Amino acid sequence: MKSGRQSTDGHVIVSPSSERKAWMTTLETRFADAEPDLSTSRKRLVREILDHPEDTYFLSSRALAKRYELDPTTIVRTVQALGYKRYSEFAADLRAHFVTRITPYALMKSAVRDKRSVADNIENTLEMDLNNLNALRSKLDVKEVLEIAKRIDRARRILVVGIDFAAALSNLLAYGLVSIGYDAESPVGSTGNLHQKILLLGPNDMLIAISFGRCLQDTVESVIRARDSGVSTFGLTDSDKSPIARFCDSSLVTSIASPSFHGSYVAVVSAINALLVACSRLHPQRSLAVLRRKEQEFRSRWYTPTPGKSGNRNSRDE
Repeated sequence: MKSGRQSTDGHVIVSPSSERKAWMTTLETRFADAEPDLSTSRKRLVREILDHPEDTYFLSSRALAKRYELDPTTIVRTVQALGYKRYSEFAADLRAHFVTRITPYALMKSAVRDKRSVADNIENTLEMDLNNLNALRSKLDVKEVLEIAKRIDRARRILVVGIDFAAALSNLLAYGLVSIGYDAESPVGSTGNLHQKILLLGPNDMLIAISFGRCLQDTVESVIRARDSGVSTFGLTDSDKSPIARFCDSSLVTSIASPSFHGSYVAVVSAINALLVACSRLHPQRSLAVLRRKEQEFRSRWYTPTPGKSGNRNSRDE
């Protein structure tokens, strides 16, 4: 429920401070609540930690004290002043705060700091990919996926918005939907082109947004514009507190945790596959008809060996 004072007509007026607080991480909220009672030095310390979580979220209390050239008891007392009983609780909220501030630079910096060998980094990447996939497998609500598929099925047009690294994901989902008979598109090009596509959407259409971490500005604004026009919205993101999750009507949350600078999209692709399977099975005969027609009309796109030509790169023409 939104907090704030009531106007004369009975509507709740949300104050700017309340609206800002809704976007804060747990650690930011604790700091805001405790700030009036903190000393100047403690305020400065907490702000420094909040502003640079990629440099501090992995540190023990002793290591954090060493970094800021302080006594360990100062760190412990500052953490207690924020309302935490144990440093481990503070560290958990600091890690969550870091996730909301993820950028390619922060990810790469965090990975480089571990000083692993290249081989170890490759192994770690594969292990985290598997962990993300297992997390999706254990938490994904099949009924929720089916409901999203039904919303997609009811839409006249589907616009899938994904920018930067997420462009490949949006193209995969849109292309898959088109392949089974849906009017779907993943716009490419400039910000202006994207906004023009959104202006064409109406209440019978749907916008699917894909973005992670702090979320890209153009993607979030696309959701807001679509929502203001009465368009149904759905998001794929990595946190229920991300802008995509907050502004979309509903969303699927999948982890992209990875030592790679661009994050891991293994679980996201798996979620997209689940959606495509659900959509294809809602009307299996229609899906088969579209795929059959495509196969008949585009047979020439498949590779066919030409007699007299060898596929061996080491062979030489006689």
